[in-house]
Amino acid sequence: MKAELNYKKLQNGSDIRGVAMDGIKGEEVNLTAEVAERIGKAFAHWLNKKKQAEAGFTVAIGMDTRLTGPKLKDAFAEGLTKMGLDVFDCGIASTPAMFMATVDKKYSIDAGVMLTASHLPFNRNGLKFFIAEGGLNKNDISNILELAGHDLEPLKEKGKVKALDYIADYAAYLVDAIREGVGEGVNKTQPLNGLKIILDAGNGAGGFFAHKVLKPLGADISGSQFLEPDGHFPNHVPNPEDAEAMASICKAVLREKADLGIIFDTDVDRSAIVDKNGNPINRNELIALISSIVLQEHPGSTIVTDSVTSDGLAWFIETHLKGVHHRFKRGYKNVIDEAIRLNREGTASWLAIETSGHAALKENYFLDDGAFLVAKLLITMADLSLENKDLSQLIEKLPRPSESKEFRLNITAEDFVEYGQGIIAELQDNLAEGWQQVPKNHEGIRVQCTNSGEDGWFLLRLSLHDPVIPINIESNIKGGVDMIADKLKGILQPYEHLDISGL
Repeated sequence: MKAELNYKKLQNGSDIRGVAMDGIKGEEVNLTAEVAERIGKAFAHWLNKKKQAEAGFTVAIGMDTRLTGPKLKDAFAEGLTKMGLDVFDCGIASTPAMFMATVDKKYSIDAGVMLTASHLPFNRNGLKFFIAEGGLNKNDISNILELAGHDLEPLKEKGKVKALDYIADYAAYLVDAIREGVGEGVNKTQPLNGLKIILDAGNGAGGFFAHKVLKPLGADISGSQFLEPDGHFPNHVPNPEDAEAMASICKAVLREKADLGIIFDTDVDRSAIVDKNGNPINRNELIALISSIVLQEHPGSTIVTDSVTSDGLAWFIETHLKGVHHRFKRGYKNVIDEAIRLNREGTASWLAIETSGHAALKENYFLDDGAFLVAKLLITMADLSLENKDLSQLIEKLPRPSESKEFRLNITAEDFVEYGQGIIAELQDNLAEGWQQVPKNHEGIRVQCTNSGEDGWFLLRLSLHDPVIPINIESNIKGGVDMIADKLKGILQPYEHLDISGL
């Protein structure tokens, strides 16, 4: 192992991510099999200290379809077993399934680990960690990576590896949830009978959902696409936020005359859907849809979202659905932790959801699970079909902006955090006439733009990890985004270490 490797550089918030193979110019491999083995040893020691139990530990390991998955999974498992832990090798699985393995009474699994880099390019990979209390946090990952830099002694005699097809158990859990969730009058065994529902897995880990969930529930899944695992991702990036990916599933729905289209990201912790008319339901529309279902079940609940959600969504949740909209910081873990905090302090919050498609429900351990989100939508779809209605009718009254765009401005200053925070602080006192800062804003600065030709808002914030200032702008008037962007460009012009060419 290279002595100079800085393990801290592998940290990405509450995950570990790195370059696992050659293939993209300028990206040097830093997540090797040897590194994965050392992280496995480190995790064994972290878990031993966390649990402080005399008995041995068992860890379930799954992976998405990336080419480097098998090599890194085996190396990580080797690190665990050398320290004395037993391993369930779950093969291709989903990130939510690896958490569910830790709470499944059928098995005594102390931790779940997923080898994935979500929607990132084929050459990347990473690890996500879970215990029954939930996903590990930033400090936990820092501790594990600090341990990985040391030579660690075995805790017990070498452990064993055993194969486990846990994705079958997880799929059965989803099937049962849908059958139990549908209302009176719906066929409980096959509640999706008579509906054509197609899945686009993008050659990621979500292909199981078609044959192990939709088909047993009676759905016609013919026309589903890219279900086969392929780490080259030859058709499109598995990412519900990617324009090409969404265009592909929208086109497939129209071609197949389907009642619904479903798309997952690589490791199935995010999802989006497409209605029978080929219209995508993602981002603000997806939040509105699941909010309408949650607030029907739990009236008055607080819905926690990230900071970039639209004004129209706020109106829809608070005025139309009579719920409470609580905008918080970007980052799915931030949104989830905020909902958990609110519940702990006595404010009922049944949904935490980010515009990227990470959705976590209180009824499902506040796990960001793209498949469970879809399961909730399918329950409602089955109920609505009795009235010849569809899901898109639930969000007919959601206001949509005329224009919406995100700009990303690079910061060239060495201390980009301090520089970016300084820009945000000074912007509060340098707003254009007719612009007003929005109160109760938890990230960056959100400004309402009320001048003629604008009728919109913008959010300027500092990226969670990168030397970038993202600016989200929406307007209810054609040309309004450009008008707001031009004014911002003038205001930001004096900052020599901010590249405003993107505006």
